[in-house]
Amino acid sequence: MHALIVIAHPNPKSLTHSIASQIVKGVSAADKDNTSEIADLAAEGFDPCFTVQDISILHREADPTPDIIAEQGRISRADALVLVHPVYWWSFPALLKGWIDRVFTNGWAYDDTSSERLVKKMRHLPVHIVSIAGADMRTYARHGYYGAMKTQINHGIFDYCGAPVLTSELLFQSDPDVCLKSGEAIGRRLFSSSC
Repeated sequence: MHALIVIAHPNPKSLTHSIASQIVKGVSAADKDNTSEIADLAAEGFDPCFTVQDISILHREADPTPDIIAEQGRISRADALVLVHPVYWWSFPALLKGWIDRVFTNGWAYDDTSSERLVKKMRHLPVHIVSIAGADMRTYARHGYYGAMKTQINHGIFDYCGAPVLTSELLFQSDPDVCLKSGEAIGRRLFSSSC
């Protein structure tokens, strides 16, 4: 089994990167035949800006550009998609949101034409979301932030494409040891039916 682990953090020494490394460790520890690939969007210089060209792709008036085709290829080779990111303003960082905006195109991730019903084309791809929070759980609970994030991300993005979200973890940077242990545990159970 192969996991694509997407990281959206500009600092390679961040807790986000360390957790992603622990997920990789867990994936390979669970089964020696498992493989993983890290897509470090910041290090790779992915351009998250949604342009007029992207609008043309959305309306299926133009073919996806080579950079988008390459990202779609990475996802197509994966048996699981793992997103590891800090929480910025109660959501994804712009880099990760832009990656989704540009890569999950109409015709590839879903098929939405005005004359037909929505076709969810990613039902085969389980998604695991690992969010690293700066605030504590009381703050998230008091304001309903975590529920709002799950609605926006799990339902608004992945359910729209049909991709089942099997893991939706909120880790707190105030306890990095727990975060790292959780990352490895997520990696170990990534391909188990108990996710």
